[in-house]
Amino acid sequence: MKWTGRFEGYHAAALRKDLISGLIVGIIAIPLGMAFAIAAGVKPEYGIYTTIVAGICISLFGGSKFQIGGPTGAFIPILFAIVMEYGYENLLLAGFLAGIILVLMGLFKLGALIKFIPRPVTIGFTAGIAIIIFSGQIANFLGLSGIEKHENFLPNMKEIVMHLATTNFYSVITAVVCLAVILITPKFLPKVPGSLVGLIVSTIVATVFFKGEVATIGSSFGAIPSTLPHFHFPDLTWDRIENLIRPAFIIAMLGGIESLLSAVVADGMTGSRHSSNRELIGQGIANMVAPLFGGIPATGAIARTATNIKNGAVSPLSGIIHGIVVLLVLILFAPYASEIPLASMAPILMLVAWNMSERKEFAHVLKTKTSDSVVLLITFLLTVFTNLTTAVEVGLILAVILFVKRMSDSLLVSKVLPDPAAKHEKVKAHMVTKGHDCPQIGIYTIEGPLFFGVANMFEKSIMDTIHQRPKVLLLRMGKVPFMDTTGESNLASLVKHFEKFGGIILVSGIQSQPLEVLKRTGLYTLIGAEHFFGHTGEALNHALLQLDLNKCLGCKHFAFRECAALSNKESQKEMTSCLKPDPART
Repeated sequence: MKWTGRFEGYHAAALRKDLISGLIVGIIAIPLGMAFAIAAGVKPEYGIYTTIVAGICISLFGGSKFQIGGPTGAFIPILFAIVMEYGYENLLLAGFLAGIILVLMGLFKLGALIKFIPRPVTIGFTAGIAIIIFSGQIANFLGLSGIEKHENFLPNMKEIVMHLATTNFYSVITAVVCLAVILITPKFLPKVPGSLVGLIVSTIVATVFFKGEVATIGSSFGAIPSTLPHFHFPDLTWDRIENLIRPAFIIAMLGGIESLLSAVVADGMTGSRHSSNRELIGQGIANMVAPLFGGIPATGAIARTATNIKNGAVSPLSGIIHGIVVLLVLILFAPYASEIPLASMAPILMLVAWNMSERKEFAHVLKTKTSDSVVLLITFLLTVFTNLTTAVEVGLILAVILFVKRMSDSLLVSKVLPDPAAKHEKVKAHMVTKGHDCPQIGIYTIEGPLFFGVANMFEKSIMDTIHQRPKVLLLRMGKVPFMDTTGESNLASLVKHFEKFGGIILVSGIQSQPLEVLKRTGLYTLIGAEHFFGHTGEALNHALLQLDLNKCLGCKHFAFRECAALSNKESQKEMTSCLKPDPART
């Protein structure tokens, strides 16, 4: 998509729609930006800085016309863990490195690959993140004091239980008021963001009726500055990069997944198509620029993107306007934000957690009782009880292992012979019995991909089922859609084994991809171009001509229709004339 194409046919009416949608989304983004920053263990203004800088960059350079970017709930656990272990300054550097990784992923056109991350893995860690976000706000909801924050779920839950006696009922009232207003507002004012109304109403209630009794942003983090921080480039050293590259990679992967999922949702709502690789580049640029102004990592926000579309957004200009709106609010109203109670933030994040939990999809996958259910549960539990990095790594590895296992189970290697009762005597597995099997020709049907997970089993299956050394081995490969170099290597081992004892390998019906692999590796030449056939009938015609006719005399197996005739002939000339198999045999 060309740059000009994002604004093709733009007009005054479109500008008006972008202004309205940008204004609404900007207002919604303010409380969310602060709430996500607080939950990530940093000052609330850092969330606002991210919303402004990253939000504008994502709209300017991204691959979706409607994407709204900024801090999101998905990042909370990983960002909090980095802050706890490395500190805020190193979080900025990790975000910067993640931006570089995202740009490189886009330049190397890896956008499509991210889409192939198994759904159970994404559902599992998303549901786990939702649990962490929700549980992390219990202390603020109840107004607990003396809480020490920990990196892991269980120690945090222990802290809450140990400090329940410090519950502040003024905080509970404030949180309940905010929650009630958020839930009620859409019913009476569907166009007005409920989170903003809840935040304002609960702040007024707390200020008027019990001022000083509830912890606020100002009392916990200090006053919010009314300007962006000065430009500051992170101190890049090899030791710091080496120390932070692993969390940076997780930030990049998570950011890439979330942004592309959001872009796909936008496509579904608008009928447009985003550019995956350009989106990654845009996300990367945003995450490289935001830390220079104190911003935390950002990604595409599904809920804000959907709100942007529902309010009539036409172009990326709405996302730029949303960032400008947040900047103006920061400049004009920053002092008032300091009065917002932390208890008012808690219900907002709890509802975010509830909405992102993917509870229906979670239950649906569990009901299947398949390997996907195992991947889902393990990813979910590891996200909650260890950390997101471990959960994603283990989830992906487990998904790959189980996929390989499923694929290996799908490989079928069966010995076959022609069935006289079938039309054209099609080859069937049930025709091979102890007393009915040609000692000179072995025919095998192979079904399924020949790759590293099944290659050894393929070779062993054939070797184990051949008790005598047939002169001809015919491999029917019409149902082998894919072959990798490991599969080729095992096939090569099989070929060399048979040729060592004077045997001949024939191949019929091979598809284009496996054939190309054999040609590139030289196995095609080793087998011989004359030993490849389009159909089984053609291959059998060639195979029967390779038989030792003397061994056919007196043979009682009668594996082919020609065998009975051969056993009664007295001369090889007459025998040879009988070897006229049906070319249509498949």
